[in-house]
Amino acid sequence: MILRELSKSIEEAASQFPVVAILGPRQSGKTTLVKTIFTNHKYVSLEDLDIRELANLDPRRFLQDYPTTSGLILDEIQHAPKLLSYIQTIVDREKKNGFFIITGSQNLLVDEAVTQTLAGRIALLTLFPLSLSELANADLIPKKIEEAVFKGSYPRIYAENISPQKVYANYIRTYIERDVLTIKKIEDLNTFQRFIQLCAGRIGQILNLSSLGNDCGIDHKTARSWLSILEATYVIFLLYPYYKNFGKRLIKSPKLYFVDTGIACSLLRIKTSEELIEHYLRGNLVESFIIGDFFKQYYNADQPPHIYFWRDTQDHEIDCIIDNVTTITPIEIKAGKTPSMHYFDQLTYWNGITQSCQESIVVYAGDENQNWPAGKLVSWKFAGKLLKP
Repeated sequence: MILRELSKSIEEAASQFPVVAILGPRQSGKTTLVKTIFTNHKYVSLEDLDIRELANLDPRRFLQDYPTTSGLILDEIQHAPKLLSYIQTIVDREKKNGFFIITGSQNLLVDEAVTQTLAGRIALLTLFPLSLSELANADLIPKKIEEAVFKGSYPRIYAENISPQKVYANYIRTYIERDVLTIKKIEDLNTFQRFIQLCAGRIGQILNLSSLGNDCGIDHKTARSWLSILEATYVIFLLYPYYKNFGKRLIKSPKLYFVDTGIACSLLRIKTSEELIEHYLRGNLVESFIIGDFFKQYYNADQPPHIYFWRDTQDHEIDCIIDNVTTITPIEIKAGKTPSMHYFDQLTYWNGITQSCQESIVVYAGDENQNWPAGKLVSWKFAGKLLKP
């Protein structure tokens, strides 16, 4: 098993809260992780239709049918949200920390139920697919960034050494058939799949809901609703603009990224890492891969991410701004392997208008870390330990 960096935070949460929820994308490793940590807990999967039916029809009896003195793992809790109300009763009676461990692949339903029933009794943590640091620690990090972007970060691909094409094609089909319909009734699933593909074609770009909706044949309200589904099920994430202390006009719409670039490559019909090298969205995919890993670094430390981008109306742009209150770190991301002074142009502009002397960083596709007059040049292989949440 690949060591997951969230393990320590999960163990700490279990010592402080009666209920611990681990949320994240389907197949990101939640089940394996909780089974490994809580070996004495009884495990129940709500993916099983018979078990799920009992949990929804008679939640009280369901919990009675699975008695345990050490604790209970309830996998994929979004299939039976009614259980949460009855869990509250047991928690208040038993007063045992770490007793209920629940996992969920749908943030929307779980959060809604938690707000109503388990506020103050639950710790919420997020497990994304493998981070660069986790891959490096397991000596599994690919040799080239194109291979890493194409393969994505789902544990199964690295654990079983199977084709990313097969994994992600099946993942997308299963996701649409099993997950999407439990959140919202969508009559035309073919149109929804086209919507996801159109999102992949806009990876790393400023979000324009009207344009996205028009290209898919839906209105902008439906586009916003469907985008919320993709966010709630951890398929995409939005990066919001940084606008503090600026008097000039700035772009205020978010940028769209995919949680896993392997899924994005599959949606874009990229069949090999060699094809990715020539693809017109290569730079955007590399950017999504690195920024996505920055988010993982924060979530793996159980810290809220403070990550943004910056762009003004004259098209000056910084790919990533890390706001740690006392320090603001601008980061540029380059898909090229050969260092160039031009990599630092936007950082130099940023430091000029902000009068900042803080560290500037360029993450690039090469292998060596270097110190340049304008800032640090960091290899993508070391970007997984770049932040210290």
